[in-house]
Amino acid sequence: MNTNGKRHFYPAYPGDFFAIGLSYLKADAETRGHFAVDAKIQDQILLRAKEEGIEGLSIISTCNRTELYGFAQEPLDLVKLLCEHTRGTIEEFEAVSYFYKNEDAVAHLFKVGTGLDSQILGDFEIISQLKNGFRRAKKLKLVNPFMERLINAVIQASKRIKNETNISSGATSVSFASVQYILSRVPFVSEKNILLFGTGKIGRNTCENLVKHTQNDHITLINRTKDKAEKIAGKFNLIVKDYADIQSEIAAADVLIVATGAQKPTISRELLYLKKPLLILDLSIPKNVNENVEEVAGVSLVHLDQLSQITNDTLNRRKKQLPQAQAIIDEIKEEFYEWLTTRQFAPTIKALKLKLADMKAGEIDNQRRKIANFNEEQAEIISERIIQKITTQFAKHLKTEDLTSTESLDLIQKVFNLQNN
Repeated sequence: MNTNGKRHFYPAYPGDFFAIGLSYLKADAETRGHFAVDAKIQDQILLRAKEEGIEGLSIISTCNRTELYGFAQEPLDLVKLLCEHTRGTIEEFEAVSYFYKNEDAVAHLFKVGTGLDSQILGDFEIISQLKNGFRRAKKLKLVNPFMERLINAVIQASKRIKNETNISSGATSVSFASVQYILSRVPFVSEKNILLFGTGKIGRNTCENLVKHTQNDHITLINRTKDKAEKIAGKFNLIVKDYADIQSEIAAADVLIVATGAQKPTISRELLYLKKPLLILDLSIPKNVNENVEEVAGVSLVHLDQLSQITNDTLNRRKKQLPQAQAIIDEIKEEFYEWLTTRQFAPTIKALKLKLADMKAGEIDNQRRKIANFNEEQAEIISERIIQKITTQFAKHLKTEDLTSTESLDLIQKVFNLQNN
């Protein structure tokens, strides 16, 4: 495809490469919740995309963002897919969303995957979400060579930034930030009763941070599926209670952490019969704690958006690592574009080689009839070497003249009357 002087993108699929989405930057937690998609909904979107002829698509959805990456004629094609399968509307999405095209979409994916666009700068948990999204898409044959090469490049950049910079020093996740919040707000935290409701990924990470940093042996776990909570409890020697006991356990708690994955609130004022103050931390998207809990005396409610703030000192230290991180991204991104350029002109070089081989065969046959004792073996060797030198020279030209490679490819195809599709 011709991108008017820019590098060209994967030509095998129609349309352009887009990244569309919304994040914590413009969309509040409630709005993000309207567009949150779990694994089941992601599969539904991907299957619908296949039905509509979209040949490349991947999805990520976390507490802080929902994004679609894929090939389409226009970004609205992807926006419609998302809105058809969520509670949000196109108008609501467009009010807080963003979209990037081709090179800008590639740059955005690098930024997201390396933690530079995270709510907490340097949060590398996002890369696992990217991997899961691409694996899901690949299983349904919605990942083309362009996208596979791109995500592998992003994973490589993420690893190098994590290993070669200090951008992840200090708090790197909402789960850690929540424990830091508790430590700063709850006196004598090691003596308090802490109840963790929900043992998914965020719940597990929060549990691990609680054990590590609070020195508290009064931590109780509740999960709708009890055996999942028991697996985590066994690792840290914690208490597990039945979901049926949640009301009495809340009454006994000083801190309640909610990390469930429900689409509607699981905690409301009707469950609260308190005899002492209760701090509630809601780490869920959509929100899993009804705001009416604040009507109960003694309740303090904090949502993850508030927990995502880290100290200015830590943030400033991380920002100093940005130039080094960006340099790593630029290096790996350039390697990706070199691969992309090579991949685009490879069919033309192959077609040129075949065309020259046909010309060689015809000429050798002609000379064989004209010349007595014609040395066909020697002619074959010389001709093959000439063909190799010609195609190598064209390949070098295309590699070094990437800004005009479309014109160069067109000229080669016209001069030699090539068909490389």
